[in-house]
Amino acid sequence: MLTNKNKVAILLHEGVTGKHGKTGLAFLRYGETEIVAVIDRTCAGKSLVELTGITKDIPIVSNLQEALAYDSDVLLIGIAPSGGRLPADLQAEVTEAIGQGLSIVNGLHTFIAPQYPNLSEGQWIWDLRQEPPGLSIGTAKARSLSCQRILTVGTDMAIGKMSTSLELYRAAKNKGIKSQFVATGQAGIAIAGQGVALDAVRVDFAAGAVEKTVLELSKDSNLVIIEGQGSLLHPGSTATLPLIRGSQPTGLILVHRAGATQIHDLPQITIPTLPEVVQLYETVAKVGGASDKVKVKAIALNTFGMDAETAKNAIEETQQSTGLPCTDAVRFGAEVLLSAISLR
Repeated sequence: MLTNKNKVAILLHEGVTGKHGKTGLAFLRYGETEIVAVIDRTCAGKSLVELTGITKDIPIVSNLQEALAYDSDVLLIGIAPSGGRLPADLQAEVTEAIGQGLSIVNGLHTFIAPQYPNLSEGQWIWDLRQEPPGLSIGTAKARSLSCQRILTVGTDMAIGKMSTSLELYRAAKNKGIKSQFVATGQAGIAIAGQGVALDAVRVDFAAGAVEKTVLELSKDSNLVIIEGQGSLLHPGSTATLPLIRGSQPTGLILVHRAGATQIHDLPQITIPTLPEVVQLYETVAKVGGASDKVKVKAIALNTFGMDAETAKNAIEETQQSTGLPCTDAVRFGAEVLLSAISLR
């Protein structure tokens, strides 16, 4: 629903530097719609570049009224509070935005549109996390596609699978490759304008939902990049297996946080060595319906928080230990990953 004519304000209270701003920060980094203001009362007046490293000169303001001064016409809810429900004060800010005529992009599990049935002409509410209609179980139909299908997988949750996918997509477009990005989470859908919110789909139809989306978006593409979710190593993750089965990948990119040896929120669970993880994903992909052996093509290393020299050393060590090309796609670009795919 977003167009290049919209002017977006991102509701990101305590999310610029906090734990719950993933959606808003991803849109700030990769969204192509004009962003005119970020609303975060804890960081108002500070530099977005200094706080996040995102090189966009966008003001951080303390409330909606200040954002309206920048002619915003869309409010994107960029935070994901625990339980998927907005606190009362943020709900009041959304209500105020609707009263001011702004449209809403909502990535929460809780739908907002039913709460506001009487919108003005031209005003809309886009609840991103909806199960698409007409779903069935997975049938491995994507296996018959002629395009390359690259799925990002990970050693943990929230380590950069979406960012890696988008950086790879950007690199492919810059090379003139006919490519498509398949979003599978709320942030990716807001950025791309299409996709499937996998965590909103009933588990029986999850692989089928991915399959349907890949089939629809792969037309006229030589390369399809599927945004990964979750991890086979995380006991709370249910998304990775349906993504493998539904997309029938021809190759994988493994994303890992540099130096991580345990699952972030579950330190009692050890991450195996990267060569072991590579073998695990290749084995699972092979028995997920694929007709050919599926290889991990490269490692995308998340070196956030490291200085440049330390990051480059970590990348070199990872290349040596795995025998695979490696880079931090956000920090250094995704050309190394693109070269590793070796398009047919």
